[in-house]
Amino acid sequence: MLRIARAALFAMAPVELVLAVLLVSGVPLPGPLIAVAEAAVVAVLVLEAATAYRLFGAERRGGADRRTAARAAYRRLVPEQVRRIMGFDLKGMISLALWVARRRHGVPHGATAVSYHRAQTSTMTLFLFAMVVELVGAEILLRAFGAPAGLRTLILVGDAYTILIVLAVIAACVTRPHVVSAVELRIRYGAFFDLRVPREQIAEVRHVRNFNENGTVRSKGHRLSVAVASQTNVIVELTEPITAVRPLGRRAEARTIRFYADDPRAVVDALRPSREHAA
Repeated sequence: MLRIARAALFAMAPVELVLAVLLVSGVPLPGPLIAVAEAAVVAVLVLEAATAYRLFGAERRGGADRRTAARAAYRRLVPEQVRRIMGFDLKGMISLALWVARRRHGVPHGATAVSYHRAQTSTMTLFLFAMVVELVGAEILLRAFGAPAGLRTLILVGDAYTILIVLAVIAACVTRPHVVSAVELRIRYGAFFDLRVPREQIAEVRHVRNFNENGTVRSKGHRLSVAVASQTNVIVELTEPITAVRPLGRRAEARTIRFYADDPRAVVDALRPSREHAA
């Protein structure tokens, strides 16, 4: 039943989106088609509610309190990838608020914050400007061709939301820097990646530039790369493998971590005293 509920949820989302676009565009749809579509939506909602209730009941019978049972039912019903994407959106909105307030996330007193956004901010700003131009151009063209107001509004909202997401990505990278504290090295990439490495597991750290990284968060063997603009410039060797959770939930074991920092020397210098002291 759980698999059926998940499949139905994924199947109905695009169908509803297509119907919404057609309706706001002024396309006449047969009454029976709309009735069938809405009946299907109601059936899916009932199925989702019934599945969630059964999962909730199973957790309660297992001894969980209401809040824990509800959280467990949600986690079982909604796939991890979907939950993580929703989490990215929430963290992005929080990052926008922190950006406006000129504050940073997860930087305790006495820790060293190391930024990594400078290598990509100019490119993302140009991309953002192009998106704004596209939004204005699309509105002008749609008005010129006499597109219905509903369709223009739908496209405007979609484009505006995309612009907001890009702003949130920029804000998350600015407000969530790498952090070197007394107990750990925290390697991050915006709202998408967050890895805490205990200092006692760090065997060596060095500054080495690499300009040919593929992707942002990649894993190959026991090597993990967290790149910015296809670059990494800090390598951390560990005494034992550590488990990293990639953006969509896949796990990777890493013993060598390569990442990018605007000031790689700051990372090396911040980690070096504890190693020399331990020696």
